Amino acid sequence: MMNSGWVFDNSYTRLPELMFSRLDPIKVPAPETVILNHSLAEVLGLSDLNNNSADLFSGNTIPEGAEPLAQAYAGHQFGHFTMLGDGRAIVLGEHITPDKKRFDIQFKGSGRTPFSRGGDGRAALGPMLREYIISEAMFGLGIPTTRSLAVVKTGEDVFRENGPLPGAVLTRVAASHIRVGTFEYLAMRGDVEATKRLVEYALNRHYPEIRAEETPALTLLNGVMAKQLELVLNWLRVGFIHGVMNTDNMTISGETIDYGPCAFMDIYNPNTVFSSIDHAGRYAFSNQPHIVKWNLSRFAETLLPLLNPDKNIAVEIATTTIESFDEKFAAGMLSMMKKKLGLFGDDADDENLIDDLLALMDKNGADYTNTFLSINHDDIQQNYLKDWQQRWHSRLQNQSQPFNLSQQMMQDNNPAVIPRNHKVEEALASASEDGDLKPFKDLLKAVKTPYKNRPELAPYQLLPVTGSEEYQTFCGT
Repeated sequence: MMNSGWVFDNSYTRLPELMFSRLDPIKVPAPETVILNHSLAEVLGLSDLNNNSADLFSGNTIPEGAEPLAQAYAGHQFGHFTMLGDGRAIVLGEHITPDKKRFDIQFKGSGRTPFSRGGDGRAALGPMLREYIISEAMFGLGIPTTRSLAVVKTGEDVFRENGPLPGAVLTRVAASHIRVGTFEYLAMRGDVEATKRLVEYALNRHYPEIRAEETPALTLLNGVMAKQLELVLNWLRVGFIHGVMNTDNMTISGETIDYGPCAFMDIYNPNTVFSSIDHAGRYAFSNQPHIVKWNLSRFAETLLPLLNPDKNIAVEIATTTIESFDEKFAAGMLSMMKKKLGLFGDDADDENLIDDLLALMDKNGADYTNTFLSINHDDIQQNYLKDWQQRWHSRLQNQSQPFNLSQQMMQDNNPAVIPRNHKVEEALASASEDGDLKPFKDLLKAVKTPYKNRPELAPYQLLPVTGSEEYQTFCGT
């Protein structure tokens, strides 16, 4: 046993045992640290961690106080219900930081579990490094997300369709791993009492400030809706496409989770899809808000017995709540886009101004990030935006706030750099195939402070030489 600063208080283990399975990670032959997130370790109060902590991050050594478990859950995957669970992940325990915050510490790629369904329970190095870089980029962007603490190589290969690949384990840090699918799992089992306990637990853990409402399940539904609404607006703000918004990838905490076939959009196209398995565009860029609403509807269904004893009344309560999403999203979308354009106050033409800009960008194949970054610089705008830009200037002149405040608001809401897909692929190939981490670490450094435009970011702001519309991402399972 070892401690090294860990402070575990494993509250999830006090829930009904049907919700998880206790087991240790499967040991690996030759763990080797690839990367360790020192700044995150410091926040967690784990300053003793170092690159020699591979035994810990591989699961070979279990810290004192940990109670490893694999969580059970279900999920609608591409609209189809499936019983699931952590097939290759184990929650080591819940760590309490020096400032009394609670985080799940989870190993991903740590071996088979009772929920593996024929899988090997392992992960390849490339996809684990992808989750590391994208999750840390999301954190830099100020978007709620799970984070990555470490990646270690296991010393053994995993076998996928493209042959043997170096195996790895990712250590993920999350507010929790409670998903919509966790509630679906209990609802499918018809266990109302366990659902009630999970509602109370989720409110305690994630929404303590609004806990005193009369109907706890409705309080939780409204809280989760607000968090998920904020999350998807942030995704749209920076051009992020999750790629696999199944209900088992939708957290109650409102964090972005599971960076499999995700990517950031280069050329603006609302129908952009990168995932190799999303053939119908279910999780396309512009469809993400609709999927959030759809997922919330599935969540509401699991809560019906707790909303009202009369099923008809419960359905009416749930429906009314879910239908409020559209109006809230529309208001949030307008507010978010106005911030991207530095617009204060209200103007009757604001929605047209925004819609016309997006239509011009779509028609002319404009880069999403760079267009918003440079929109207030007359000398570098494309000709097709000249007339629109005159309208925008007129709008700015009609507001009482000075232009420098608009510029600051634009800078705060428009990243100068994102983890562009071609740069991500270059970094992953160099790290996993050649063992060279320099491109990975350089990219990581660039995306850690994405709102500060500076000369050294120039290589990370360029479009790929070949068309990004051909880019595909994969689940990495």
